[in-house]
Amino acid sequence: MSHADVEAGAPAARAAPPATTGIKPPPGRYNTTSNAPYVQPSPFYYDHAAAHERHHWSWLVPLVVIANVAMFVVVMFYNNCPRGGGDCVGRGFLRRFSFQPLKENPLLGPTAATLQKYGALDWYKVVHGNQAWRLESCTWLHAGLIHLLANMISLIFIGVRLEQQFGFWRVGLVYLVSGFGGSVLSVLFIRKGVSVGASGALFGLLGAMLSELITNWSIYTNRFAAMLNLIIIAAINLALGILPHVDNFAHIGGFATGFLLGFVLLIQPQFGWLEQPYGSKTKSKYKAYQIILLIAALVLLAAGLAVGLVMVFRGENGNDHCGWCHYLTCVPTSSWKCDN
Repeated sequence: MSHADVEAGAPAARAAPPATTGIKPPPGRYNTTSNAPYVQPSPFYYDHAAAHERHHWSWLVPLVVIANVAMFVVVMFYNNCPRGGGDCVGRGFLRRFSFQPLKENPLLGPTAATLQKYGALDWYKVVHGNQAWRLESCTWLHAGLIHLLANMISLIFIGVRLEQQFGFWRVGLVYLVSGFGGSVLSVLFIRKGVSVGASGALFGLLGAMLSELITNWSIYTNRFAAMLNLIIIAAINLALGILPHVDNFAHIGGFATGFLLGFVLLIQPQFGWLEQPYGSKTKSKYKAYQIILLIAALVLLAAGLAVGLVMVFRGENGNDHCGWCHYLTCVPTSSWKCDN
């Protein structure tokens, strides 16, 4: 999705701008709210969103990547596979940082007990151990090196572009709250084992990209192609979540949370290529549908998180209220079975 090349010039020598009409607007951002003929943008036209985007440096996403890698190193240090014996992977050169045997952890990582000790999502500890902090801490842990690399590459691919466009605080909020929302849905349906990973937060960024495209619909070209691409990517990744040992509830919860947050945090003013009086300031505004989507998303998000948290801490089991929902995270086949 490209942006129109519009510069904000300083009006030193104010020559009258050429009144050219019938010119097609440049590719990228545009608005069709006016029937006025297109006027080539003068030096006094200022695309606030495009200019604001140029001022954002992506530092939060690299910082999150560093934090996740650091947490993995710390967890592997305390895991200390050689201490427990067994056929540790890479024991000769990694020593205490070596991985658990592949039959125990094929993702090249620590034991489940170590992950649980350092903040993995565990239903019993969250509900009965007063450890609600695990709803967020689990998003900073990973089951193995393969898991870590897959998530961090995805984060860089998705997150850097979003941060450059919308800034660190909005993207940071989407990331953190989406991870939390994914954990709430996960712990509501999964009571056995532990769950870790930044996937819920990553799906939140993906969902936010989709809602951002919808709410800022009129400023983009190639909208349907972009939406189709996002839907296909999300569908493929969610489909992979039906494999065993994948917490697809965290993915679904994170995606839904990020999708709603996108309407609230990633809304942009709609700029029109309008014929303005010479020297006047170009006005921007939000459209009515954007405000409606923002309010609806905010209400749904608050209600969803509130209801989910109440159900979790009351000890409710989501599977009791949805008999088929367990198929969303694992579908049994002739090749594998799904543990309860």
